[in-house]
Amino acid sequence: MQQQRVLILDFGGQYNQLIARRVRELNVYCDLVPSDMSLEDVKKYAPIGIIFTGGPNSVYDEGSPKVDAGIFELGIPVLGICYGCQLMAHTLGGVVEKADTSEYGKAEVKYVSSHITFDMPASAVCWMSHTDRITRLPEGFKVLASSDNCPYAAFGDEQRKLYGVQFHPEVNHTFKGSVILKNFLYNVCGAAGDWTMSNFVANKVAELKKVIGDKKVLCAMSGGVDSAVAATLVHRAVGDNLICVFVDHGLLRKYEAEEVMSVFKDGLGMNLIKADDGAIFLEKLAGVGDPETKRKIIGEQFIRSFEKQAKAIGRVDFLVQGTIYPDVIESGNGKSAVIKSHHNVGGLPSVVDFKEIIEPLRDLFKDEVRKVGFELGLPRKVVMRQPFPGPGLAIRIMGEVTAEKLETLRDSDYILRDEIAKAGLDDKIWQYFTVITSCKTVGVQGDFRTYENVIAIRAVTSVDAMTADWAHIPYDVLERISTRIVNEVKHANRIVYDITSKPPATIEWE
Repeated sequence: MQQQRVLILDFGGQYNQLIARRVRELNVYCDLVPSDMSLEDVKKYAPIGIIFTGGPNSVYDEGSPKVDAGIFELGIPVLGICYGCQLMAHTLGGVVEKADTSEYGKAEVKYVSSHITFDMPASAVCWMSHTDRITRLPEGFKVLASSDNCPYAAFGDEQRKLYGVQFHPEVNHTFKGSVILKNFLYNVCGAAGDWTMSNFVANKVAELKKVIGDKKVLCAMSGGVDSAVAATLVHRAVGDNLICVFVDHGLLRKYEAEEVMSVFKDGLGMNLIKADDGAIFLEKLAGVGDPETKRKIIGEQFIRSFEKQAKAIGRVDFLVQGTIYPDVIESGNGKSAVIKSHHNVGGLPSVVDFKEIIEPLRDLFKDEVRKVGFELGLPRKVVMRQPFPGPGLAIRIMGEVTAEKLETLRDSDYILRDEIAKAGLDDKIWQYFTVITSCKTVGVQGDFRTYENVIAIRAVTSVDAMTADWAHIPYDVLERISTRIVNEVKHANRIVYDITSKPPATIEWE
């Protein structure tokens, strides 16, 4: 049975992916598509509702994105947000003008009537971000909310099921913003709430069985959550016809390679081949200090290592990739062909002989991928694994990568992760790791002078890694981490904490 769908037209606003995630969290499937989707394609999509996102343009500017007015005659409920609500008003005969006072941030909104979508108190705080405002509503619309600087903060045409909000209900700062979205989806669009991860797993496994049949499938297993969940889904569908190759480049965290083999080969019984190529990678990296050069060397050697294993396996019909929905969105047009030959596997499709690519997670956001992982029974340490760069620890060592530095980094990183977990902070911090800096300092350990590495701790909070704030780890936890590292780890005598946000810094140091 085909699940219900909501269509989100993307007008370039900063919160557009967040809108889609909020809709999905309410158990309604949605797709975020370019705003210039044709009216015929909208009809083919057969959505139960349409949402217009915000955007940086002014509706009266030449070249600003528009929609076919016929979209309002389809009988499909529409919710316009920020630019989306201005565009609705402008297209249907209302007036939009530059506001005397722009509104950015929190603002108080007064709801003028009770409504099935805006079932709110008389006044509530919302999040505004606009320089234009609607000064006259189109015929058939009535005002539902206002603010001091925005007479039409929310409005609607109940007969045609067309609604607009100048504020952003998808942002946490808007009081009961998720309730507004939920009421629109369920009370106006008639959503059934059929988008659940248990339904997704059942439907996807059935689909994979049908598509793959008795053919062979190859997967590059990194141990990251995306490739792990993708491989587990395919394995549930085709069993031993899935062959996974795990290239251990020797740049993983402490015990990570052993965990991958234990979970997937021993625990789940996957057909998993491990390529122990750490010595080769280390040899290639000898004497190299430039971070971009290190990345290129590791990427190239990964392809060579995977290619060697793939050739030994022989002809396969499908290649599994862990592409997820943000990758599809960021490709610019959502066409899978753009993603396939480049994403996730570092150029592998150009060197591996296969017929077709399988992307079982391409409809999911990262948080949904994690939910699927739990639904499949994967252990928490796999599902909640922190984001980890493809080049691994090589870009957390400033300068040349050596076996000695790798040991120091692994041991210090292990202590950091252990203490963060003991403090109950592992679910609260997006990413945390240690870095071997490019300098050494004098220290005293026992009665002896030392001259060893400065270890930096990096810990950030984030939602999507596009922006990040440094994590405010309690001092007593930092003290335990520092004490353990300088006492238990070789070649480390000073610990510093990176308190730079992104931007201006990046999360990783290289």
